[in-house]
Amino acid sequence: MKHAVLAYLLDRLCSKPAPFFVLDSHAGIGLYDLDGEAAQRTGEAVRGIRRLLATAPALPAAAAPYLAQLARLNGGTLPADGTIRSYPGSPALARGLMRPGDRLVLAELHAEDVETLRGHFRQDTQVAVHHMDGWLALKAHLPPKERRGLVVIDPPFEAPDEYERMVAALALAHRRWSTGIYLLWYPIKDRATMWRFHQMLEDTGIPKILAANLSWADDDRSDRLNGSGLIIVNPPWQTEEALAELLPALHQGMGAVQGGTACHWIRDENGQPGR
Repeated sequence: MKHAVLAYLLDRLCSKPAPFFVLDSHAGIGLYDLDGEAAQRTGEAVRGIRRLLATAPALPAAAAPYLAQLARLNGGTLPADGTIRSYPGSPALARGLMRPGDRLVLAELHAEDVETLRGHFRQDTQVAVHHMDGWLALKAHLPPKERRGLVVIDPPFEAPDEYERMVAALALAHRRWSTGIYLLWYPIKDRATMWRFHQMLEDTGIPKILAANLSWADDDRSDRLNGSGLIIVNPPWQTEEALAELLPALHQGMGAVQGGTACHWIRDENGQPGR
């Protein structure tokens, strides 16, 4: 879900001529080999991606930018059975949708991953890779010179206070650059944790916060990953309507028989608590 929504948001940024800026605070390695050893250790995730792509013709228009980038990285077309090999992380997706004049900054803390990232973008003058803590990157690189752009905040959720850190980081980043789009990813495990997180976001007072959730299992157990959640601050016009089509199609395409999807405002464009 995250990558499909990210591609949609970047495509919307491309609809206007002014250059835009992208910051990925926890960039990872940028591009993944689905036949590689690391991917095979999470075989169910790989199977889910390929199962979804096998339903690509039935996905709504909002998925088109995502599918186009997958095709670009896999010989120009998507196999009918969805068996692609190269899968883009957020950095590769962002770079694929950028135009001349747009700019991408990638922050990654793990040294080995930084070297892999630099290998992908070594000769690319529109991409800067920084070996630094993602939370510090938000302060170091915001505000950018561009008025338009997007910030991806996708931490590994290894620390017990990751939700609190994410909310504090968003509040700081928004104070520094209130016109940017912010895309936050978080794991859905149990419902109570998710709603506490949403309440913390509401308490920031930041307007235009849209929440989108996709779960493939009942969200009543905290000992497993049951779904993915996204927070979008300053979503482009009609994003809610696009997600209302996209999320159920992704859920069905994954072959999920439990869980479901939801999209609602935490705070609306006037700063009022959402429905």
